[in-house]
Amino acid sequence: MDDLPEPELRPVPGSARGLGRVAVDLSDVVDRGTRRRAGVFRRALRREATRARDPHRIAAIILLSLTFALILSGMIARGEAGGADARAYWAGVRIWLNGGDPYHPTGPFLPYVYAPWMLPLFTPWAAMPWDVAWFVWRVGTILLLLWTIDWAYRRRPLTTALTVALLGFPFGANLDTGNINLQLTLMLWAAQFTGPRVGGLLWALATWMKWIPVVHWLILAPRTRVWGLLWLAVSIGLSLVTLPLTIIQMQTLFGFGARPIRLDYLVYLWAFVPWWYRADDPLAIVRPASWRAWMAAARTRVVG
Repeated sequence: MDDLPEPELRPVPGSARGLGRVAVDLSDVVDRGTRRRAGVFRRALRREATRARDPHRIAAIILLSLTFALILSGMIARGEAGGADARAYWAGVRIWLNGGDPYHPTGPFLPYVYAPWMLPLFTPWAAMPWDVAWFVWRVGTILLLLWTIDWAYRRRPLTTALTVALLGFPFGANLDTGNINLQLTLMLWAAQFTGPRVGGLLWALATWMKWIPVVHWLILAPRTRVWGLLWLAVSIGLSLVTLPLTIIQMQTLFGFGARPIRLDYLVYLWAFVPWWYRADDPLAIVRPASWRAWMAAARTRVVG
C-alpha cells in the first residue's frame, strides 16, 4: 500500500463554493482496464433495470414464478411416491442383466415396455443405486428443461411464460413420475440444433419409443428428415432381429387395458417451440398452398 501514489485533490469546476469542494482523481489509482470493465457492468445493470420496468417482462416473470412454484409444490407433496416410471426402466435393466424377464417383473415394479435392443441404452444409468439414479434422472431433466425455457424466454418472454404455464401440468406430471416423455421432448429440441446425422438419430429414437414424435418430422431440416428415416429403418431392423422379445414387448405394451387420458403427452408440444420461434411463417405448414409448393419442388428435384 505504501507504493500507491497519493490521489490528487482538484477543485470541482462549476461549484458555487469554488475551492471549498474537492474531488478525488482516481485515474492514477485505478487502471484503465478496471474502469472499462466497471463501465460495462454499469451499462449492463442499467439495461437490465430498463428491461425490468417492461410490463411484459414483469408479467412473464410473475407467471413463470407461479408456474414453477406450483410444479415444485406438487413434487414436494408427492415425495418418495414419485418416480414409478423411471424405476421401471431402472429395474427392467437390472432384471435383464440378471437373466430375468423385464417385461414381466417380480416385485413392486412396472414392466419395461420399450424395444429390447434399447435396454443397453439405459444400462449406464441403471448401474447406479436407485436413490442416485433417481436424483440424476430428475435433476438432469430439470436443468435441461430450464435451459430450453431460458432459450425461449430470451426471444419471447411473455409468450414463453404463457406456454410454460399452459404446459405446467404435463411438465409436473412427467417430472413426478419420471416418465421418459420429457426426455424425448428434450431430444426433439436437440434434433433441431444438431447436425443431420445426430438430429435424425435423436428423432428416430424418440419416435421408436413413443411414436408421438413422428409428427415432429415435418419441422426438422430437410437433411435431418432423410437421416431420421434411415435411422428409423435401422430401429425397425433391430426390432426384427430381436423378434421373439419384440412380440413380448408388444403384448406387454397393449396389455395394460384401458388407460386414462394421457395429458402428460401434451409435453411434446414444447418441442415445437424452437421451430415456431425461428420460422418466418409458422402457419405455412397448415396451408394447402404450401404443401402444393413443396410437392412441386420435390418433383422438380427428382426430375432434375
